[in-house]
Amino acid sequence: MRNTAMNMVHTLAARDERVLYIGSDPGAGTLRAMSKEFPKRHLIEGISEAHIIGMSAGLAMEGFVPYVNTIATFLTRRCYEQVAVDLCLHNLPVRLIANGGGLVYAPLGPTHQAIEDIAIMRALPNMTVVCPCDADEAARLMEKTLDWTGPIYIRLGKGGDAIVSKAEHGFEIGKAILMRPPGEVLMVTTGIMLQRAIAAADQLAAQGIRAGILHMHTVKPLDAETLLQAVRGTKLVATLEEHVPSGGLGSAVAEALIDRLGSGFPAMLRLSLPDRFMHNYGSQDSLLKKHGLSANAIATSIEHALAASRTSAPQLHST
Repeated sequence: MRNTAMNMVHTLAARDERVLYIGSDPGAGTLRAMSKEFPKRHLIEGISEAHIIGMSAGLAMEGFVPYVNTIATFLTRRCYEQVAVDLCLHNLPVRLIANGGGLVYAPLGPTHQAIEDIAIMRALPNMTVVCPCDADEAARLMEKTLDWTGPIYIRLGKGGDAIVSKAEHGFEIGKAILMRPPGEVLMVTTGIMLQRAIAAADQLAAQGIRAGILHMHTVKPLDAETLLQAVRGTKLVATLEEHVPSGGLGSAVAEALIDRLGSGFPAMLRLSLPDRFMHNYGSQDSLLKKHGLSANAIATSIEHALAASRTSAPQLHST
């Protein structure tokens, strides 16, 4: 996913002379081909994110479309004021390519785990937040970034995730994709949780439970219209995210349902990372499994919540 997004910057630069790349301490060889073809539009600024955001704002004001790349935690926590004041306040077309969303860099500990990034970026006026599920979808997303008004936060996995998106679904920023029609259950996902949702849906189907999947690659602006259509007739809405409970996809979905349906929405199950920093080290998969976000755990949680929803009034659950 990461390499695909990076290569797309080069592709877009070849197509449009407004495109330039700014890297903050990228890996050796990142976009080397672009640096040779467009040396004046391939900039490496070192570990100085606050400076880079201000620099990208100035370049955007001069008519460029900067693509800024670094690790997700450094692109959010370190330079949050600059993102708010320099980019969002002026609604500038800067693309923030955040590598290692969620627990990708779990082996490096909590300093590199981007577990609250969706929440803090989603809170900023004018900021768009997009979380592609795989490399193919990342390529389709990047195609749509060139002429989008305002800043975009692009949350990427590290790579190697199974390809589950489909070209025939297309891609529009702000438009959700219904991967499977809902039954009693609707799973709403973002980013790489789509892969786990598909596996969980297959397990639930074997138990006689039909679970639909709505892929919310864009968390902001949220596609509330498609969400409302998809929840009709369902008994349970389950949100899946590689993020803390506060402010992420689950919060966005709950807000949309409350704002538009009041109290008349299905029971809701929010599956997420815990509301704490993780001091135990391990792989991304091992930590997701530990915190109930494997396909098996997701299917089990949904079975339990669905059983409860059949015998009680609508509730909001969170794990």
